[in-house]
Amino acid sequence: MDTLYLDPTAWDLTLDSSGNIAKASVPYALAQDAASAIRTFKGEVYFDTTQGIPYFTDIFGQFPPLNLMRQEFISAAMTVPEVKAAQVYFSDFKNRVITGQVQVTDYTGNLTAIGF
Repeated sequence: MDTLYLDPTAWDLTLDSSGNIAKASVPYALAQDAASAIRTFKGEVYFDTTQGIPYFTDIFGQFPPLNLMRQEFISAAMTVPEVKAAQVYFSDFKNRVITGQVQVTDYTGNLTAIGF
């Protein structure tokens, strides 16, 4: 399953060497889709407002335990089709910005990681 490739720094579309919108393929596509799911706010997805993380109600303006955030992030990553398992590691929490890595395993056993 391919997806549009997002530049890891800007998290925006980028072009391939031919000038076309770049695509990402499995297994990287699964990790990128998991990171996108982690960045999705609950209610943001127009066609399914149940998707996403409840940032406004449970995270922003609160001081949630990291384990709660980790579980929310893992649950979001697990919504990506073909993801069998997910792990989340936090690397920094500074100026109200949390960064880390999500590692996903697909059903063939490929392990792929991406930062968020």
